[in-house]
Amino acid sequence: MSYMENHFDKRLDPTLLVDGAKSVISLLLNYYPSQTQNPESYKISKYAYGQDYHFVIKEKLRELLHSIGETIGEVHGRAFVDSAPVLDKAWAAKSGLGWIGKNSNLLTQKTGSFYFIAELIVDLELDYDHAVTDHCGTCTACLDACPTQAIVAPYVVDGSKCISYFTIELKDNLPIEMKGQFDDWAFGCDVCQDVCPWNRFSKPHSEPLFDPNPDLLWMSKKDWEEITQETFNKVFKDSAVKRTKFSGLQRNIDFLR
Repeated sequence: MSYMENHFDKRLDPTLLVDGAKSVISLLLNYYPSQTQNPESYKISKYAYGQDYHFVIKEKLRELLHSIGETIGEVHGRAFVDSAPVLDKAWAAKSGLGWIGKNSNLLTQKTGSFYFIAELIVDLELDYDHAVTDHCGTCTACLDACPTQAIVAPYVVDGSKCISYFTIELKDNLPIEMKGQFDDWAFGCDVCQDVCPWNRFSKPHSEPLFDPNPDLLWMSKKDWEEITQETFNKVFKDSAVKRTKFSGLQRNIDFLR
């Protein structure tokens, strides 16, 4: 993921992204589903159940920016949803929305970690919030549960060992030495979130666009193994799973068999 190294100066200085920027407004949007997949099937990350979050949230941010302008007058800014060199989790933590946990996800005491992070970078002076304290304590549930030991130390994740990297980002053949270690994850991985004690407070989202195609929830392993391009297009219409393409999903499933 060499793109993560690009534009590091912009990650540190929002004024390089928005002329005259004075504030970062960080926002969270819950995506925790009311129903999850057949537990005996291959799995995809919950964030990919419904429509691609980039498009859903970007529209909400545009509406918010417009509303701010209508309320207080002309404001210049840009909306960001995991699509530009912005340190999403760092800004969210700095603004007091949560703390970065040992699994490197942003955690909150009230709702856990199943939510998207987005920003408005604007040219307004605002009353600023402050960071909250870390509440991971002595817990090591995420480190202990990671199927590939990608969390190499508290707060340190080796992305090159992460199932999400292998099943989404990696375009080459999956390394044979990882065979049997993916815990049936065909796209992404939620293990470090599923075992986090703070996620016992997660509540189902209220965004219809994040609801999955009903067929997804009941697919068996056989259904996944026999999936066609037509079924892929139907079940994952507008989903983030499209990112790996049909061929990539087939590769992942073949590796899991």
